[in-house]
Amino acid sequence: MSINILIVDDSSTVRAIIEKTLRISGIEIGNILHAGNGNEALEVLRKNWVDLVITDINMPVMNGVELINKMSQDELLKTIPIAIVSTEGSQTRVEELKSKGVKAYLRKPFTPESLKKLVIDLLGVSEDESNR
Repeated sequence: MSINILIVDDSSTVRAIIEKTLRISGIEIGNILHAGNGNEALEVLRKNWVDLVITDINMPVMNGVELINKMSQDELLKTIPIAIVSTEGSQTRVEELKSKGVKAYLRKPFTPESLKKLVIDLLGVSEDESNR
């Protein structure tokens, strides 16, 4: 089963690093879609099937928290797991986001192994499937 992932970050470099890390992880990846802010992410989500959203918090136009709030108000989008990858990582912020439905939080800089584990844990991909 290949998975489709949306990466939301205002830095195209960070999006490229996350994509490359996912592509070499051994996890069966389908499409990796990109958005530069929450507003662009909502447009992508309305046009594409996405299994996981990986988003930053601090972005222009619409930040990650606003994106999470909008997704939680939409019957279809609220079922998509959301993971945060951000430099911001205070315990208060992490707890606030988890209370809004965020399933995982990964602090930048991250290791390829930690990103792989996040995807495996969230989507239930087994280790065997991810090592094909």
